[in-house]
Amino acid sequence: MNPKVKGIIAILISAIGFSFMSVFFRLAGDLPVFQKSLARNLVSLFIPLFFIYKYKQPLFGKLSSQPLLITRSILGLIGVLLNIYAIDHMLLSDADTLMKLNPFWTILLSLIFLHEKVRRYQVIAMIVAIVGMLFVVKPEFSSAMIPALGGLFSGIFAASAYTCVRALSSREAPYTIVFYFSLFSVVALIPFTLFTYEPMSWLQVLYLIGAGLAAAVGQIGITLAYSYAPAKDISIFTYASIIFTAFFGFVLFGESPDMYATLGYVIIIAASYYMFEKARRQPIEATQENQSQTTK
Repeated sequence: MNPKVKGIIAILISAIGFSFMSVFFRLAGDLPVFQKSLARNLVSLFIPLFFIYKYKQPLFGKLSSQPLLITRSILGLIGVLLNIYAIDHMLLSDADTLMKLNPFWTILLSLIFLHEKVRRYQVIAMIVAIVGMLFVVKPEFSSAMIPALGGLFSGIFAASAYTCVRALSSREAPYTIVFYFSLFSVVALIPFTLFTYEPMSWLQVLYLIGAGLAAAVGQIGITLAYSYAPAKDISIFTYASIIFTAFFGFVLFGESPDMYATLGYVIIIAASYYMFEKARRQPIEATQENQSQTTK
C-alpha cells in the first residue's frame, strides 16, 4: 500500500479515536474534570511505556530537557482539562472545532518563542480561521461564554504544548515525551482528584476506560500517520474528527449545530485546506524556481 494512503488511513483512525474520546467523556456524566483527566492519562500511560521498552528509549529524558519537558506537561495538562470542560458544556462538534484551531496558534507561538519564519499564506489562513472561530464562539458578555472560552483556550494551551514538543523533538525520543506527559499528569492530578472525587457507577468507570483507550488510539494513530507520510501531505485529514464528532453528537445526544457554528466549521476547514495546499505546493514551487534559475 502507498505510504501516503497508509498515513491517511492512520490519521482517519486517529480522528475517530479522538471523537470517541469526546463521546465517552460526555457519556460518563457530570464528574469532575480532574477525575476524567486522571482516568484518561492513567489508561494512556501504558501505551508509550510499551513502545519505550520495545525501542529501548529513555523513560525520563536528559537532565537538560527537564525544564522544557515539565513546561510541555503543564501546558498540555491545562489544555486537556479545558478541553474536557468544553466537551461537558458545549456541543461536541463546537468543542472539537475550537481545539482544532491549535495549528494556527502554533504558527503564532513558533514565531514568538522559536523565531521560526512565518509565511504570508500562514498569516492569511490564521486570520481567516480566527474569523471562523468567532462564528462558533459567538462572543457575548454572559456566563454562556465560559465554556466557549474554555474550548478556545484549550486549543491555545495545546498549541503551546506542541511548540514545546517542536523544541524537544531534536533532543528527546517521541515516546519519551508522551510518557513523561502522561506520568506527570497522573501524579499532578491525584491530589486534585482526591479532593474533588465523586463516586462512580461501574458504567461510568467503563466509559472513562473507553475514553482513555480512545485517546490512546488517537495518539498512536497520529504518531503512525506522520511516520508514513509528511504532515504537509496528510494533516488536513485531522479535521475529519469534526465531521465524526458532529455525527456522534447528533445520533447519540440529538445535538445540531446552529447556522453560525456550521458556517464557522466551514470557514476553519477552508482555511486549513488553503494552508495545507500551500504547504504541499511549496517544495514543488521551490524546485521549479531553482530549475528556472539554473537554465538562465
